[in-house]
Amino acid sequence: MNTPQWQFRDPTLPGARPAEFAGRANPWTTRVAPWNRVSLAKVVLTLAVAGVLLNAGRAAVAAEEPPLPWPTEPLSLADCLNRAESHNATIASAKKELEAAEGVVIQTRAILLPKLQLSGEFRATEDQSVESAATPLGTIRFGQTETWDAGVRLVQSVYEGGRMRSALRSSRLTRAAAVERFQTVLLDELLRVRESYYDALLALEQIGVQQASVTLLERELQDNQRRFDAGSVPRFNVLRAEVELANAKPRLIRARNAWRNAKTSLAHLMGHRVPNDITEDIPLALSGKLETVPFELELGKALVLAQDQRSELKALRAAEQLRREGMVEARAGARPSLQAFAGYGVRRAQFGESLSDELHGWSAGVQASWNLFDGRMTRGRVVEATARHEQSEIDYENTARLISVEVRTSYSNFTEARDVLESQKKVVEQATEALRLATARAEAGSGTQLDVLSAQTALTEARTTQNLASRDYLVALARLQRSLGVETP
Repeated sequence: MNTPQWQFRDPTLPGARPAEFAGRANPWTTRVAPWNRVSLAKVVLTLAVAGVLLNAGRAAVAAEEPPLPWPTEPLSLADCLNRAESHNATIASAKKELEAAEGVVIQTRAILLPKLQLSGEFRATEDQSVESAATPLGTIRFGQTETWDAGVRLVQSVYEGGRMRSALRSSRLTRAAAVERFQTVLLDELLRVRESYYDALLALEQIGVQQASVTLLERELQDNQRRFDAGSVPRFNVLRAEVELANAKPRLIRARNAWRNAKTSLAHLMGHRVPNDITEDIPLALSGKLETVPFELELGKALVLAQDQRSELKALRAAEQLRREGMVEARAGARPSLQAFAGYGVRRAQFGESLSDELHGWSAGVQASWNLFDGRMTRGRVVEATARHEQSEIDYENTARLISVEVRTSYSNFTEARDVLESQKKVVEQATEALRLATARAEAGSGTQLDVLSAQTALTEARTTQNLASRDYLVALARLQRSLGVETP
């Protein structure tokens, strides 16, 4: 059998060899080649350079990763939601938290699995520390100045004071809580995407409304200018038309700015980074419309559904049960621990003349331990775990009440948005007809310019109110669905 290649001291250094070895072959040098410091430095330097180059290569690969392709086709709401689910930074971070929780699950279950241990030791002692006895046959030494041993051991926990079953339950609860927390982040981010998408659609519709208003006022100004040039109307009509047109242009400018900002926010939520060479309008087109769908749900059913479906409550339920398992683990410190083991070992023979003389064989058995008094550490852990468990119950009840308030508020806001939308169904048609009649009367000479301008203002306000009502309805519906803990279809 080959001699183990372990070495802790350089035998060429002063004092590295006991005096009794003088004139004898150096066991270190005859059995183990000493380290070459120059070669070791080269190896360390080579490994360091290789590590730096490897990290630099990884960084270069990461830097060369292409950005998320910019959309070239108009995006529907479903397209935006899918892109956000795949590339949103907050959702991506939550996925990493989910992976980290899986690591915690693995650590928790480790107590259930056997442990395989490999150990080894080499020891050199002074000669005078080895016991010896004089006999008629000579001096007998009870040991060696150089010893070594190595072995492999398999250890399996048999009883850990209840922690083994608790670990199995805790791992399931940890995974369940992590999934529900991820679901919470996912639904929150998708709600933000919906709101941003609806805001962008509102801004786009408002551009159309304000552009139409400006076009009508420009036409009115041109008409009054022609009439003034013909001498049929006073200069006052021209000035009034100019003022109305000037007042309408800022609203169009604000609508265009809201459209730009909404697209920027939506692109960010989808995980896109606006290219630096784009300094004006973002080339992002949307295919959706502010189309509303009817939705009916009683408040009582909404409250019950929220208490059953909200991921926040599910996560807190799992957290409360985890705290209960924490109490089990804390109490386990006052109970015995029992492990079974089996292994194989090899060591230098105690009375062997050569360092390569060895003894080896199998071993098996059980080991137990019980802390009869640990300075009240276990008691402190139990007190802490109990308080944490009671705190989790308080957090659950408080969150349940807050969710109830959120559902009631969201339901009330949805009812308001629905009623406002219902009240605006025929307003645009009526305002359009009123403008037509006012224009016809003004052309016939029976109406005034004020009637036409008032009708134009009323039409613009009606279109703006209808668009805002549609947006508010869709946002209120999305928030209501979120408060219920479900994703809006």
